[in-house]
Amino acid sequence: MRHLRRQFGMAASARHFARADAGNLSIELGLLAPVLILFIFAVAEGGHLLWTVNALHYSVQEAARCASVDTTTCGSATQIRSFAAGRSGAGFPSSAFTATVASCGNRVSASYNMALNIPFMAHSISLSAQSCYPI
Repeated sequence: MRHLRRQFGMAASARHFARADAGNLSIELGLLAPVLILFIFAVAEGGHLLWTVNALHYSVQEAARCASVDTTTCGSATQIRSFAAGRSGAGFPSSAFTATVASCGNRVSASYNMALNIPFMAHSISLSAQSCYPI
């Protein structure tokens, strides 16, 4: 009889242990939190990347237009590059831009390497933009 009581006691304690959920939330959070945090950083950096691409395209278009329309402000290649860097709003260096005269008109190009700030991942993306405005 005593052996039977011990067997039922162990079975009852095993059933109780199987139904216990005291630490489930902590374990689930520990498993999912790194993935969630990485996803949040990736979304934020993706938005920053799109904003930077947009700023690069905008500055190139404005500089090409300025080179064709306003020769007092954008009369030389150095002035065009400085104008493009100032118009971007993203703090691009003027060395990222090049200004040439092509068959399509005044062409302004840009190339910029952007480092992504995602934890545990070191990536750099090369962005480029080009615009040509007729003379």
